[in-house]
Amino acid sequence: MVDGNSIAVALLNGMANGMLLFLAAVGLTLIFGVLGVLNFAHGSLYMLGAYFTFFLVNAGGPLAFFNGNFWLAVLVAPVLVAVIGGLMERFIIRPIYERDHVFQLLLTFALVLVIDNAARILWGTDFRSISVPRAFAFQVPLFGSNYPAYNLFLIVVGVAFAGAMWLVFERTRVGKTVRAAAQDRDVANALGVNVPALFTAMFVTGSVLAAVGGALAAPYQTIQPTMGENIIINSFIVVVIGGLGSFAGAFVGALLIGVVNSLAFLFAPALQPVIPFVLMAVVLLSMPVGLFGKEVAA
Repeated sequence: MVDGNSIAVALLNGMANGMLLFLAAVGLTLIFGVLGVLNFAHGSLYMLGAYFTFFLVNAGGPLAFFNGNFWLAVLVAPVLVAVIGGLMERFIIRPIYERDHVFQLLLTFALVLVIDNAARILWGTDFRSISVPRAFAFQVPLFGSNYPAYNLFLIVVGVAFAGAMWLVFERTRVGKTVRAAAQDRDVANALGVNVPALFTAMFVTGSVLAAVGGALAAPYQTIQPTMGENIIINSFIVVVIGGLGSFAGAFVGALLIGVVNSLAFLFAPALQPVIPFVLMAVVLLSMPVGLFGKEVAA
């Protein structure tokens, strides 16, 4: 029987899931909002962040100083993914900036196949996991039961990232420059902004956000090659519901999907897989640009 305590725990679980989803989705919406590129391979970068964290935490030989140090791995894994993201943008994504979104989706989907199959070849299809870091390996008494402290940590981290990104993009000169380049590349270039370098930096930033999400997810869920495919589907649902290119939309959409999924699993587990798609359809039919999207002039 479902009681109030179960609902409260489900809400917390939904918020924790939503914050991991936000870290992936906000990178996706950043890349689309600035570069205008729908990067289907974004989920693969999330997966690489989780795998790199796993291997660093379990490293031996010359990398043995990483062994067991989850926090150091969380710092280094996104850097490794940033290098991959930068190379991907420079040599693969950049030539299709001006192409139709269909070409972007086809190319980045091809990258998904390459990266995910490379992961299967290199690391196999076994499920892997790492232990929750000792700093959060305890339970917090909440709602009549013990709740994992690491889940609460994920909620705090997600909110902190959302606040930091809002400050950077809304209250700093860097944010104004990025928004100006996103609105009109030619004018920004004429004013002295190195637009190609800025776009590379934003693609790398989006890659880092995906990798951070994957790294933090490593103790929270199993690590396997298809985890990127799962997260990118939910990330697209989030950015469509929230509005393409909207940071606020990514945050609200991720929380909404996380909580709805968690409650659906509690009340109607058989329907849980389809509910996010139904929710997306409802939003698109009533608000075609999403909850926080803006109409684009023809």
